[in-house]
Amino acid sequence: MKDLFSKFDPLIAERQALLDTGVRDPFAIVMDEVLSPTRAIIQGKETILLGTYNYMGMTFDPDVVEAGKRALDEYGSGTTGSRVLNGTYQGHKECEEALKTFYGTSHAIVFSTGYQANLGLMSTIAGKEDYIILDADSHASIYDGCALGNANIVRFRHNSVEDLDRRLGRLPEAGGRLVVLEGVYSMLGDIAPLKEMVAVAKKHGAMIAVDEAHGMGFFGPNGRGVFEEAGVEADVDFVIGTFSKSVGTVGGFIVSNHPKFEVLRLVCRPYVFTASLPPSVVATAATSIRKLMHAGDKRAHLWENSRRLHKGLRDLGFDIATQEAESAIIAILLPDQQATVLMWQALLEAGVYVNMARPPATPAGMYLLRCSLCAEHSSDQVDRILEMFAGAGRATDCIE
Repeated sequence: MKDLFSKFDPLIAERQALLDTGVRDPFAIVMDEVLSPTRAIIQGKETILLGTYNYMGMTFDPDVVEAGKRALDEYGSGTTGSRVLNGTYQGHKECEEALKTFYGTSHAIVFSTGYQANLGLMSTIAGKEDYIILDADSHASIYDGCALGNANIVRFRHNSVEDLDRRLGRLPEAGGRLVVLEGVYSMLGDIAPLKEMVAVAKKHGAMIAVDEAHGMGFFGPNGRGVFEEAGVEADVDFVIGTFSKSVGTVGGFIVSNHPKFEVLRLVCRPYVFTASLPPSVVATAATSIRKLMHAGDKRAHLWENSRRLHKGLRDLGFDIATQEAESAIIAILLPDQQATVLMWQALLEAGVYVNMARPPATPAGMYLLRCSLCAEHSSDQVDRILEMFAGAGRATDCIE
């Protein structure tokens, strides 16, 4: 009888061959102790964190931590139920109110993760006579939501306004249309041309959803995301986001001004059939969101960090995925897996942790190291990071 795990044998063998060379497993790092948003103890060594998505550094904010402690004392450790049964506490409603205030919308729904927010919207909003049109580089949660639903799926070339226009123009008149975009694409850190794409989607009568998981907190005058900076707030039907990046905890959400939006609470399976977030988590999220409304200085410092690191790495000779700093994500392209792993390990041994990415998380043949900056990184830390990249790059022959 066939072993159901046999289809994974090539991957198992590849991973073992990698580990047999003596390198550490890039996908099994354990944080022994977390000291701050930017520092941790990894394998007994203090390490600068440069791969956490903790963009606004809210994980150790005293007000956020205190809110979580207070909710834990007052409401206990968990709800043990879904949102539609016994799982909605006052804290969930307060978190949704904070989101509505932050985004200036009339509706907000909190999910247990950002993944489930995308899973819920994509699988529920479009039926078998409808179309979901999505960027080819869309996040796995968007693809998985499409797979869970019954809609017809149409992909267009990454960030191509022309291809989006062409594919929308080919669709039959019957059926609804949802165009799904992301403000910041997490793998390369590039941003979508939302102004042009939203105009094309509206021309073809499509509804629009924008995932702002990696844009919330530091894009736009109020930190709402790339869609705010692009000036298309009035034309976007749904904004999806997560609490696990700039908000600094865990959870997901959708906000909208659509008058029928609340029906999702009754028909969205990833909302109805999942236990709700613990009270301590929604309390930290609500507190963090309210503070992000007044985080202009943090946003400015994060952009300063991103531009300094991007320029510094380019000046050292690294191949960066974007020509300039487009977001807080900086992706360094490397020629193959061996070079990428060796560079990753050299950086970790020097004292800085970054993410390694390879296919299938990236397009075929693309290997990279991904840095995600934090508003709490000091200027001195950025200087030290550049020194570590210089030493690791030369030691591994990735730069001259």
